[in-house]
Amino acid sequence: MTERSQILIVDDEPMLVGLLEKNLEALDYDTISASNGKEALEKTYAKTPDLILLDIMMPEMDGYEVLERLKSDQATRHLPVIMISGVGDMGSVVSCIEQGAEDYLFKPFDPVLLKARIGACLQRKRWHDQEQLYLRQIEGHLKTIEAEKKRSDGLLHVILPQTIAEELKTTNQVTPRRHDEVAVLFCDIVGFTRYCESHSPEEVVANLGKLTETFENLADNHGLEKINAIGDEFMAAGGLTDHMENPVLNCVKCGLEMIMAAEHLAARWKMRIGVHAGPVTTGVVGHKKFLFGLWGDTVNTAARMQSHGLINTVNVTRDVWQRIAHACRGESRGALPVKGKGRMEMFRVDGLIA
Repeated sequence: MTERSQILIVDDEPMLVGLLEKNLEALDYDTISASNGKEALEKTYAKTPDLILLDIMMPEMDGYEVLERLKSDQATRHLPVIMISGVGDMGSVVSCIEQGAEDYLFKPFDPVLLKARIGACLQRKRWHDQEQLYLRQIEGHLKTIEAEKKRSDGLLHVILPQTIAEELKTTNQVTPRRHDEVAVLFCDIVGFTRYCESHSPEEVVANLGKLTETFENLADNHGLEKINAIGDEFMAAGGLTDHMENPVLNCVKCGLEMIMAAEHLAARWKMRIGVHAGPVTTGVVGHKKFLFGLWGDTVNTAARMQSHGLINTVNVTRDVWQRIAHACRGESRGALPVKGKGRMEMFRVDGLIA
């Protein structure tokens, strides 16, 4: 059942109000009335009507002032108002129309004209209300889209370096690149498989999440990009995007801090860390799920340094050691056999020179 429109009649003549009420109720409208401007405003704000029939000449507050207040208020400025005026008072009517009145009616009323003008005003109001509803719905959809875009952008920056994420957003692709000098860090938890077998899934995930968060913060502090964190392995790199004076030393410093940080977490995990530097190829693979990756012999060698490292030490190649020896304490472990690489001299980094 369609809700009946409500019309507020504002006039200080009771007989005129009664006549209008009778005519409007016959046209299937609900009516309320006010005998002066002040009462009209009170009833309007108490329950906004669909239309106001407003007499111009009234005591206390005339129709001009009521109209001005209605049109200056954001909440009521779109409320249609039909001015009621005596015959020949066209100047006042024109003034009210200029102030925002929707239409006018002269006394005495022609029932046919009354019906036509009220019907037209209410139809325009329905169109306006529908338009506002559509606009609110569109605004809601736009806010949802914007929120989803921000969420997507946030997720993109979580899995990709900032410059790579911006390139992907701008061009919808990432150009593969070769970098001549990048330091690569690999970190692995010692005995992680046994830990998983002896602890609950909730405890494993909680402690691994805390460790990863800690390592991400340390990587950020040293200007490194987190490449990935898969299972118990954490990979980061320095020198990919921003200019860095000594990305190798930054990786080693980060690795030493990772070892100390892990010892202070609840799981008290021990780590193996490896670092190597050299040329790498970078790019983004995948369509449903993006993955930023580093490839090349440098990456493989860094992984070998990690797997051949001693517990709670940073294991590096001879080339890396030569670049950090001025700032670090450590010693050669000699030439050790490395799968696919033959024998390689490795160096154990114990800490920084004070």
